[in-house]
Amino acid sequence: MLLEALGSVLLGLALAWIAVRQLPDRLPPRRVVLTAGSLGALFGAYVTHAALGPGYTLAVLVGAAAIGAVLLSLLIRPSTRRLRRAFPF
Repeated sequence: MLLEALGSVLLGLALAWIAVRQLPDRLPPRRVVLTAGSLGALFGAYVTHAALGPGYTLAVLVGAAAIGAVLLSLLIRPSTRRLRRAFPF
C-alpha cells in the first residue's frame, strides 16, 4: 500500500509537470497545479484500492493517473481569445 501511495504521488507530480509545461498560460500557478496533481492521484489510488482490494498495483496506478488527470483538467481555464458563434442571435 505504501508503494502504491508513493507511486501515485510521483505519477501525479509527473502529470502535473507535463500539464504545466504544455499549458502554462491556461493553468493557475505552478504550485497549485503540482499540489492538485499529486493529491488527485493519491485520492485516485485510494478510491481504486478501496474498490479493487489489495494485489492490483498496476490497476491502482492506472486509476490514480486517470483521476489525477481529471482533476488537472478541471484546473484548465478557457483561452483568452473568444470564439465566434455561427449564428449571432
